[in-house]
Amino acid sequence: MNQAEETLIVEAVRAVAKAEILPRFRSLAPSAIKEKSSAQDLVTEADLAAEAALTAKLRAAFPSTLVTGEEAIAADPALRPRLGTESRAIVIDPVDGTWNFAHGLATFGVIVAVLEEGRPVLGLLYDPTADDWIVARTSTPARHASPAGERVITTSKPKPLAALNGHAGTWFTPRPQRKALVAVLSETDRLTALRSSCHEYRFVAQGHTDFMLSSMLHPWDHAAGNLICQQAKMLDGSAYNAARTEGHLLTASSEEVWQTLAALIRPALA
Repeated sequence: MNQAEETLIVEAVRAVAKAEILPRFRSLAPSAIKEKSSAQDLVTEADLAAEAALTAKLRAAFPSTLVTGEEAIAADPALRPRLGTESRAIVIDPVDGTWNFAHGLATFGVIVAVLEEGRPVLGLLYDPTADDWIVARTSTPARHASPAGERVITTSKPKPLAALNGHAGTWFTPRPQRKALVAVLSETDRLTALRSSCHEYRFVAQGHTDFMLSSMLHPWDHAAGNLICQQAKMLDGSAYNAARTEGHLLTASSEEVWQTLAALIRPALA
């Protein structure tokens, strides 16, 4: 991935958000919102239209690359394993935080990751309402950018366990382990969930929060943030790869914070 390719992807995302997402925000008819697995797991016509439009743009720009997204994989699960094996793949979350979007809350975004044999090499976290984005490549630091310019950003400095703030989707953890996980995480200062991986990773990347824990390893949710944030690896210490479908992904502001949290969390999930 080079700067020209990064710029192409960013501009494609911005154009699709302007054309397909923002006009539908707070304007969806009830018939334009559908349940997938539950009332908490939604898809809207904005998700479908944005993914189709962005997929078309990126396939035209990268004709030899697998380009797919959350909704395409939901329709054809055979696409999911290819994200861990293709020499290059682009995976899209067209509206991350669909529940928020469908309920008129502005905490939603577009996530794009470029993968090489499952390893993230570019990550983009775009906020349509602010028209700004956080982006990184393997060869660059994380940057916060907008039409006005860009600046390098850093995660928060190490701090004691009792002072840590973070995000954890504990409801994805099986119930026998959930109580133990919530109990140990209560030793941190504050635990929140924004219902949007895009914004949770943006918080960590900018130093507003210190960690994020997930047991749902969807690449469209996590591959981009994994690259953008300083310390992000599996709870067992292995590197993240889109081929992984099981385990817990722990992202932290520093190696010190990652080690502190991993030592706290592992016994609860044993």
